[in-house]
Amino acid sequence: MKRAIVIILDGAGIGELPDADIYGDAGSDTLVNLAKKVGGLNIPNLGKLGLGCIRHIKGVSCHEEPIGNYGKMAEVSPGKDSTTGHWELGGLVLNNPFPTYPNGFPKEIIEEFTKQTGYGVIGNKAASGTEIIKELGEEHLTTGKLIVYTSADSVFQIAANDSLIPLEELYRLCEISRKFLKGKHEIARVIARPFKGTNKANFTRTKYRKDYSLKPIGKTILTTLKENNIPTVAIGKISDLYAYEGISESVMTKSNEEGMNALLDSLTEYKNGLIMANLVDFDMLWGHRNDPDGFKQGLEIFDIWLAQFISNLDENDMLILTADHGNDPTTPSTDHSREYVPILCYGHLLKSGVNMGVRKTFADLQASLAEYFSVSKTVHGESFMPLIYT
Repeated sequence: MKRAIVIILDGAGIGELPDADIYGDAGSDTLVNLAKKVGGLNIPNLGKLGLGCIRHIKGVSCHEEPIGNYGKMAEVSPGKDSTTGHWELGGLVLNNPFPTYPNGFPKEIIEEFTKQTGYGVIGNKAASGTEIIKELGEEHLTTGKLIVYTSADSVFQIAANDSLIPLEELYRLCEISRKFLKGKHEIARVIARPFKGTNKANFTRTKYRKDYSLKPIGKTILTTLKENNIPTVAIGKISDLYAYEGISESVMTKSNEEGMNALLDSLTEYKNGLIMANLVDFDMLWGHRNDPDGFKQGLEIFDIWLAQFISNLDENDMLILTADHGNDPTTPSTDHSREYVPILCYGHLLKSGVNMGVRKTFADLQASLAEYFSVSKTVHGESFMPLIYT
């Protein structure tokens, strides 16, 4: 009976990758820059696991005897979107990036969308989600046209007011879009972006966002475990990002609070296998909105919760904390950033205080989980289990 819990702190990068300048992300350093901006972080439990030993983060000391093992991982796949990051964490490395549209979508995409859905389009540009609904929300309500937009990532986003377009209708439109976006326009994610309000002064996005990802292009740790009858439990948007491939149980959550509650519940409900969770608020609410104070508060709330969670772990559990990309709230950009991600590992059966170094790929997570559960890994990644497993 083995159980591994992987918690992905969405967007919590830890320093620019060597090629960050190619992506316009030179200087991005999510956790370090955030800590400087807010005068330090009060996250002692993450500190005890070894977070402050990876990099100097203001307010987070490097313990002489961390209870966890620590390091950081580099992304090999081109890109910096959530799908690419999660797939690489799961063992898939992309050779080519997903298509992006910094100047908006080409005419053939918009025409096909209108043809298949019957709706007109406004927007069609790269934009901040909160800003574009302020800019175009009233026109959307007046004309009935849908707000379609993208970002620096490979995403096709549809924003609609829930008083005009019911949630199920918005989801239906996303499903239609997911089917025709293929070939050279095989965009990583189609995203439903519902919002509420009556005018630009009170428009706000609701928590009913939904992602429609491409299916993984090969095996991941999730599919391998499921094939070996080892349970895989996905919490948060994990199911969406892996298109439900290789997942035994799915627990949908819409916030960090819901995700953390689901994680605690999962310790009682699922006694073996892999539990993987994504805590989305770090990225969705604070990274994309350049809100360092919110990011700080979210980390500190998570840190308090983390102590409770660790106290509920069983003797045979392994806990891993990591991220899928950066999202530095202190830079002018409101998009993801090309960064290393932290890797923290804790468990009663593991060593402690081991510096796992700089891992060459996010796929080292998958290789390590494969060794832990005694299943085959994908062709990518090198396990760090020999360093930390007693």
